[in-house]
Amino acid sequence: MATPLPFNRDLTFTYGEADRLSPLVRRVIARNPSPFTFHGTGTYIIGHGRVGVIDPGPLDAAHVDAILNATRGETITHLLITHTHNDHSPAAAPLKARTGALTYAYGPHGSLLPDDGIKTEEDGDGGFMPDHAVRHGMRIAGEGWTVQCIFTPGHTSNHMSYALLEENAVFPGDHVMGWSTTVVSPPDGDMSDYMNSLAHLASRNDSVYYPTHGAPIGGPNDTFKRNPQEFVRGLIAHRLDREAQIGACLSRGVGRIPDMVKEIYAAVDPRLHPAAALSVHAHLIRMVKDGRARTPGEAVLSAIYGPGTTR
Repeated sequence: MATPLPFNRDLTFTYGEADRLSPLVRRVIARNPSPFTFHGTGTYIIGHGRVGVIDPGPLDAAHVDAILNATRGETITHLLITHTHNDHSPAAAPLKARTGALTYAYGPHGSLLPDDGIKTEEDGDGGFMPDHAVRHGMRIAGEGWTVQCIFTPGHTSNHMSYALLEENAVFPGDHVMGWSTTVVSPPDGDMSDYMNSLAHLASRNDSVYYPTHGAPIGGPNDTFKRNPQEFVRGLIAHRLDREAQIGACLSRGVGRIPDMVKEIYAAVDPRLHPAAALSVHAHLIRMVKDGRARTPGEAVLSAIYGPGTTR
């Protein structure tokens, strides 16, 4: 079994107020708490004078006003989007209308979840289209700050993380969070992509992560004093452990995803079980592809799975 992850669910803040996290980074948290957003969306402001905004957040007038209040006397020049769930990108539209800032993101939202009646993650911002489509390795230069794009698909197909080069910091969106694991929901979410993206982050030497939800990972504001790369390696081990648990279920004839969730996530808040089912599904798609699991037809959520030929 993998070592338990050092999740930090402590966070001191006031809704609508900007907290200074580093010389170049401020954060304003939106009042949209949920089992999937934790306390809410953390919108980051980078720089001074002419600033960038990372993940403007939900379509909430109070949050938009809070961002504008936090940057009063300054000019927002860039709106950077990690991905297009409704708790991340919709506020870009009113901020663009009020400031003239342009949007930067990988692209529009990818595949939508099937209409299966399961409400888990935020829905996709289907109307979003960036002014500038960014790609892995591209640099975005502001006044006194530089961001480099790190493509991290998996949570969504268009997920982009951003490295603030002046402070050796990364804004990983929902790809890595310090308070919880990340939901990977097919068809847009892909577990193989997610694992590969984690491996890429683990190979870097960033000093601190600023996730869109929850407290920083690493750096002086992390009360747990975590190392970002060790934390990411822990996430990888956690996912591999989940796959071992799924494989054990299959070997005992437990072949339906809801039954696996009841066993594997018995200690988890039942409100999160629908999301857990989607992550188990994402793991099974990956396991079917590499031969560790099998199913008679397509690897869909309702399929019956069995052990594969590869161990």
